[in-house]
Amino acid sequence: MAEAAAEAPRAVSPETVGKAVKALLKWKDAQSNIQKPQLLGDDELFYLIVTLKKIPQNPRVNPHKIPLPHPLLDPSSEPAELCLIIDDRSKSGLTKDAASKKIKSENIPISKVIKYSKLKTDYKAFEAKRKLCDSYDMFFADKRIIPLLPRLLGKQFFKKKKIPIPVDLKHHNWKEQIEKGCASALLFLSTGTCSVVKVGKLSMGKEEIVENVIAAINGIADIVPSKWSNIRSFHLKLLDSLALPVYQAVPDLRNETNSGSGAKRKDETKTDSALKKKKSKTASNKLGTADKKKKRKTLAGQ
Repeated sequence: MAEAAAEAPRAVSPETVGKAVKALLKWKDAQSNIQKPQLLGDDELFYLIVTLKKIPQNPRVNPHKIPLPHPLLDPSSEPAELCLIIDDRSKSGLTKDAASKKIKSENIPISKVIKYSKLKTDYKAFEAKRKLCDSYDMFFADKRIIPLLPRLLGKQFFKKKKIPIPVDLKHHNWKEQIEKGCASALLFLSTGTCSVVKVGKLSMGKEEIVENVIAAINGIADIVPSKWSNIRSFHLKLLDSLALPVYQAVPDLRNETNSGSGAKRKDETKTDSALKKKKSKTASNKLGTADKKKKRKTLAGQ
């Protein structure tokens, strides 16, 4: 029964999120008045930070896709640069020409097609990787080569959360898969307890941002191991702002007490062990001294 209660959803209220969004928008307006216009981004993002209690045991390269009611990127209504990396190895059966023809005939919103072989040869240098990363809003790749990409793309793609989204190019529904990727928040569960998810844009209305944040929070809670019982906190921020809390788990005092008692017992065990060793050593020394005195008396009697 207690375990079931721990798994129960703890809904974050739209009012709490709304207050955080309002405060961040107010902070942004104040910054706009004191900074030069050219130093400000045209469309700054809202970031949701999730902090877990325990590190995921099985981190993965592929991001989890969380559908958002208001897409961060909508190629059908706004300019977007999307890049598709295809598997052109001999067994894949796909060529760049064939991929380009399909993209054009089906009006798929892909700006650039890069072959896997080209990625290996032309983008070895750090500067080339950096330029590639900065040239496109999102990257997609044939799911067959996804495990091979982190080593080729480098840290810049991880830092900017632009790791390619896997698509199954064996299926005919390329457009549907790519549009779904554009309409999703991407959750990267790595080797730490903190993950950052893009959830909104300044160009959106306040209510749209709030709805996206709530959708992302609920989606994350469904994805992470142990769900809500493993979530320590959610914070919302802009790029250079403070992170405002929108959810904080109540500390489990019982676990902390048990943990403290366990540590205390370990310390007591170590102390007892040390005392026993000390007593044993003292007794051994006394016995050695007594033996020496006995030997001296025996020699004197002779």
